[in-house]
Amino acid sequence: MLIGKNRIKRLKVFRHLFRFRGFLNGFKYAIVGIGYLFLYHRNMRVIFLFGIAAFLGGIYLKLKGIELVALCITITLVFMAEIFNTAIELVLDLTTRRYNALIKLVKDISAAVVLIASINAVAVGLILFSKKIFGY
Repeated sequence: MLIGKNRIKRLKVFRHLFRFRGFLNGFKYAIVGIGYLFLYHRNMRVIFLFGIAAFLGGIYLKLKGIELVALCITITLVFMAEIFNTAIELVLDLTTRRYNALIKLVKDISAAVVLIASINAVAVGLILFSKKIFGY
């Protein structure tokens, strides 16, 4: 049975849509980025250790499923804030080696995002863990 030219074109388009090579390369690049953060940025290692400790503490204290979800989202929020902060700082460092007050301000603002996410994480941790530890 012969397949028409239009059908062959549709099959090629379909195969192109579900190509996994680019998808897998994206994972590879993301893992390289995470590896860089862990190797060269102390804050990421500290955030990671606190995040793992909080998650393991939640499991140990038998937090409910929804509480663990809230804890995981909070931990991820802090990770993301630190990743964006680092990315912004690296991009700004590419622009000039000289001091620039506006660049300093942008870096300070991106650091403030990490601070706000961290304060939120402490608040969520206090709410979730104080209930289990102190019986509130």
